[in-house]
Amino acid sequence: MTSTAQAPQPGARTAHPDHLGHVIFIAAAAAMGGFLFGYDSSVINGAVEAIRSRYDVGSAALAQVIAIALIGCAIGAATAGRIADRIGRIRCMQIAAVLFTLSAVGSALPFALWDLAFWRVIGGFAIGMASVIGPAYIAEVAPPAHRGRLGSFQQAAIVIGIAISQLVNWGLLNAAGGDQRGKLMGLEAWQVMLGVMVVPAVLYGLLSFAIPESPRFLLSVGKRERAREILAEVEGKDIDLNARVAEIEHAMKSEHKSTFKDLLGGGFFFKPIVWVGIGLSVFQQFVGINVAFYYSSTLWQSVGVDPTDSFLYSFTTSIINIVGTVIAMIFVDRVGRKPLALIGSVGMVVGLALEAWAFSYDLVGGKLPATQGWVALIAAHVFVLFFALSWGVVVWVFLGEMFPNRIRAAALGVAAAAQWIANWAITASFPSLADWNLSGTYVIYTVFAALSIPFVLKFVKETKGKTLEEMG
Repeated sequence: MTSTAQAPQPGARTAHPDHLGHVIFIAAAAAMGGFLFGYDSSVINGAVEAIRSRYDVGSAALAQVIAIALIGCAIGAATAGRIADRIGRIRCMQIAAVLFTLSAVGSALPFALWDLAFWRVIGGFAIGMASVIGPAYIAEVAPPAHRGRLGSFQQAAIVIGIAISQLVNWGLLNAAGGDQRGKLMGLEAWQVMLGVMVVPAVLYGLLSFAIPESPRFLLSVGKRERAREILAEVEGKDIDLNARVAEIEHAMKSEHKSTFKDLLGGGFFFKPIVWVGIGLSVFQQFVGINVAFYYSSTLWQSVGVDPTDSFLYSFTTSIINIVGTVIAMIFVDRVGRKPLALIGSVGMVVGLALEAWAFSYDLVGGKLPATQGWVALIAAHVFVLFFALSWGVVVWVFLGEMFPNRIRAAALGVAAAAQWIANWAITASFPSLADWNLSGTYVIYTVFAALSIPFVLKFVKETKGKTLEEMG
């Protein structure tokens, strides 16, 4: 937004910082929260079967331990904004780093199943905080001319975190002789897998001391001189700092604090546009994407794949996830959000349907027949690729752009909450559904992927090339 009383100099939008490398470092340091988000979300993949064995629990109880972190995620995401507004973005990052560290240590050294579940919730709270604070901080610190590219650091960090967690798990499993409960450093291998996250968590905490506070927060607490210094540091000394400060202050004063009440109206409780946002969030999760990151090792072992190979396949899936995310970043502004979502939906239907077909065959000698095994493996990678190049990125872009200004913050909060709840539903139900019928489970995911096509065609409007003000 631009102040009507004192507009910024025309060069503010295109000004470049004196040291772009320093700004990139600041964004990358903040995005470490995204790395931990991805790492902590998927590292449990390597421990699922070991936890089942160690505590002798059934699929339903096991699923609750895996999924309970998502309850923490929802709470962390819901409260992070208010915490950051009260004590600052940097302090919020430091709290998240401490929680990530405690979660890693506690998860590595549990004395009971409920104890492990507790530390999973603590880690989930940190994930929720990181999911909100990272993008917000980067958007507030990045120079306008570089905001889009620097903002993409968060999503890139998440998918890299997922991949690195799978690579580390695979390496540790090999070191333990292919046994998730094999001994490593006096602990079982799965405990070391969960404990290794201490390293990036501590690094995140240390990096938070090396980057500046958000100018927007500093202005909100009256620290104008420090805000001016940081603006000069990240946007360049050539801009009119007085005008820039005035612009931010005017924008903050004129912002409408949207509330839950603003979302009500129309049919079925919420305004129609809010339901579209909820629908996008639910479809993103109901295609079963997080099964690929929470349970893929277990899935492959259930159809006869060697544990070490199953961990390798989890890693290669994560690499495909990175490739797809890069493709989405390249094309989301060129092709548009809606076409990319439709392309992704069609690709996901094909991949999921092939997986459902492959898993419908009986195991021979404890394994899928060779043809079906290869089809399942390739189809899983196809599914992740098409999800990553479309719904993985596009949904977040849509949610950030599609709502009218007056309800954007509240509507985004409701849509994000719907996403965490849908994520929990899929994560908590998969082990029991897989025990019932693995092929049938993938048929369900295929149906949701297919239903996403008419949903996008009928209800979702393209937001490419439109200003936020044009959204109503």
